[in-house]
Amino acid sequence: MKKIFSLAVFTTLSVVTVLPGRSQSAYKFSKEIPIPGEGGWDYVSVDPVGRRLYMSHATEVVVVDLDSETVVGKIADTPGVHGLAPAPELGRGFVSDGRENKASIVDLKTLQTIAKVDTGRNPDGMLYEPGHQEAYMFNGRGQSATVIDAKAGKVVATIPLDGKPEFAAADPEANRVYDNLEDKSVVAVIDTTTHQVVNRWPIAPGEEGSGMAIDVAHHRLFIGCGGSKSMVMMDSASGKVIASVPIGQGVDACAFDPGTQLAFSSCGNGTTTIAHEDSPDKLTVVQTLTTERSARTMTIDPKTHRIYLPSAKFDAPAAGQRRGKMVPGSLKLLVYGME
Repeated sequence: MKKIFSLAVFTTLSVVTVLPGRSQSAYKFSKEIPIPGEGGWDYVSVDPVGRRLYMSHATEVVVVDLDSETVVGKIADTPGVHGLAPAPELGRGFVSDGRENKASIVDLKTLQTIAKVDTGRNPDGMLYEPGHQEAYMFNGRGQSATVIDAKAGKVVATIPLDGKPEFAAADPEANRVYDNLEDKSVVAVIDTTTHQVVNRWPIAPGEEGSGMAIDVAHHRLFIGCGGSKSMVMMDSASGKVIASVPIGQGVDACAFDPGTQLAFSSCGNGTTTIAHEDSPDKLTVVQTLTTERSARTMTIDPKTHRIYLPSAKFDAPAAGQRRGKMVPGSLKLLVYGME
């Protein structure tokens, strides 16, 4: 995933384009949660059991209570952090520390680091696979996945991927982990029993897959494709692309809400596309939500159906520069809920 440090942006907060004739409620802006401190951000994830949200921020992970929607702590010493994958049943979190080529294993109750484990180069995406109770670290420059026994805290496999990994998703019943290889425009399919890549599925007409989410019940993957500005729906059993819908520019994250059958793609141009899985063979855009430019990563709370997107304000770029500087004290989580 692309860590966000500085971009020239202009901000708006509104809802646009709700398709007529649908009973689905629209998403609207709810509030901002201020995030203290300076520095960029990347992944944001939710532990629906522990009712916590985890947001990467500079060299730490910010912890937000989902019920009070307030910052309640932080996890320190995570250099170049990309994000945290929670393992609720183990009370642990697995953090990708990109700058030191390690994964931090964290006690989610105390927010203290239990141990650090060596990974491949620049661990970026991360995933907890509950079927085998293993954590996967997807190494961006290493083009590999490091698999960690979540209980023992030991590396059990390193899987070559032959491509730049991005977001991943798991289907424990199928013994599969799926990962976008952004530079190859394919999905790598990993057998979680053998720790081998067993398929590489093209995402065409999608290009440059980044965000990924899964509907486990209907065996559907939702892939945000930056090169084609689209979100494709793929059969996770066969690799067949079933449907494709247009989205904004600069997609980074996707989410799926099994309670509403909505799939989300958040984009750096300041829009989040919301599509409804009408059936396993049909995907329909129901809303284009205007957020803020730079709000390209997101997560969802399946209990409340609220979505959370980090964002910040940036200065205009100086003459001859392409990017502006982040305004100190402007980082926050944007919160959107259904009417």
